[in-house]
Amino acid sequence: MSLPELEQFLSWFQNSGGTIDRDAIGFKYFSSAEGGRGAVALKNIEKDQTLFTIPRYLTLSSKTSTLPEKFGHKIWKERALDKGWSGLILCMMWEDAQALNSKWGPYLETLPTAFDTPMFWSEKDLQELEGTSVVEKLGKEDAERDYHDKVVSAIQSRPDLFPPGTITIHYSLERYHVMGSRILSRSFDVERTNTDDYTGDEEMNTDADRSTGNAMDVDVHDEQAGKEDNSIRAPEDEEEDEEDGIDVSMVPIADLLNARFGSENVKLFYEENELKMITTKRISAGEQIWNTYDDLPNNELLRKYGHVDILPLPGGAKGNPADVVEIRADLVLSAFSSQSGTDAASSAERIDWWLEEGGDDIFVLETDYEVPEAIASLTRLLCLSSDEWEKARGKGKPPKPKLDSPVLDLIIIALQKRIAQYSSTMKEDEQILETKEGMSFNKYQAVIVRLGEKRILHTTLQRLQNLLAAEKAKSDNTQKRKPVSTFEGPSKSMKKARR
Repeated sequence: MSLPELEQFLSWFQNSGGTIDRDAIGFKYFSSAEGGRGAVALKNIEKDQTLFTIPRYLTLSSKTSTLPEKFGHKIWKERALDKGWSGLILCMMWEDAQALNSKWGPYLETLPTAFDTPMFWSEKDLQELEGTSVVEKLGKEDAERDYHDKVVSAIQSRPDLFPPGTITIHYSLERYHVMGSRILSRSFDVERTNTDDYTGDEEMNTDADRSTGNAMDVDVHDEQAGKEDNSIRAPEDEEEDEEDGIDVSMVPIADLLNARFGSENVKLFYEENELKMITTKRISAGEQIWNTYDDLPNNELLRKYGHVDILPLPGGAKGNPADVVEIRADLVLSAFSSQSGTDAASSAERIDWWLEEGGDDIFVLETDYEVPEAIASLTRLLCLSSDEWEKARGKGKPPKPKLDSPVLDLIIIALQKRIAQYSSTMKEDEQILETKEGMSFNKYQAVIVRLGEKRILHTTLQRLQNLLAAEKAKSDNTQKRKPVSTFEGPSKSMKKARR
């Protein structure tokens, strides 16, 4: 965005009811390592200062766009456009097609049209992410299925709203992915209020089924009590958001701010009629103003935003302190089957019960290298004898997460299987980064992601192997201390006592 475009956008924002402290906040281009375009403090700013406010009606969502109303709310719901992101994407494409006739025209012109996220990578580049959770979470096939099954049919049913001559320009699959990526990388969740239908300029109607929403988090701000609600989280399932009273929305100005691990100095708060960006600490003049992604791991940063965080780690390495790696429950089941000689089907009843009782099917390892209690509990469940299994089921309680030798053995095997899912070793990745000359940026970021996951796996594995060795040594020592039985009848003292 050039300076004239920025000024035009800021004028639109203020003329539309937004406010911004132009003496305190400015916008500039930083290096790519610092996030590119972002906001900067023009003077020293104290904590709890409001930098800008956004009226709720100025947020763009399927609740504020007029398209669902023009389409007909009943038909909109019948076509399931109120579920998932397809409806919001269609709203954004339609508003974009209206150009400056749309209330959000000047805002939409500021949004990116190209992305570095894996959604747009080539198959060759995606292969570099083999073994990570990034590719399976892209949801590209599901998104394209929604486009063809829901969006295209909706567009074709209303040529009055979607003139056939505009389809290839504004409603193509490519535009659908671009709008979806805009939502993924820039949207916010805002909890609904009782004044939540913001389709008019400044008029709001009360409707229990309406509101606005976020992919970054937004907190409640109570100016009188000074409280905030930190329970809001970035959603993966918008159907869940419908039930939880959360809507996904684009929020002008707020999405210009960058984010970096541990750097947050402002946060977006919501109130009845507006959202406020408020400083959470003192910011010195010249400092970048950082919002928060809730300190996401690199695999999520890359998937959503197309970048990774590289910071100093304990021990001299560099990476993201928030990195995680996922272990699927089927790896634990596979480890048990290989050790016990049974097939997975024989454990199906226990797995079904585990899931029905609310057990996890994915376990997350973090940089504290602790074993999640849930994975230990599931492993013990698989190891129970038939009688023990019936007893546990009768109580309706999974086993305690005790890390004894059988459990440690199986979790170690599961981690080894997880490591084997990568196409390169940890050492090979470290060597790749040492000699990165000529490497594509996509490959570089992919190596950073998978190396971060492997560090967690290898360190956790080493820790468990040490625990197992200690358990076995303890068991061996106990066996050595046990007296050898030479019982041949009552001792003399015992005989005397009997008399």
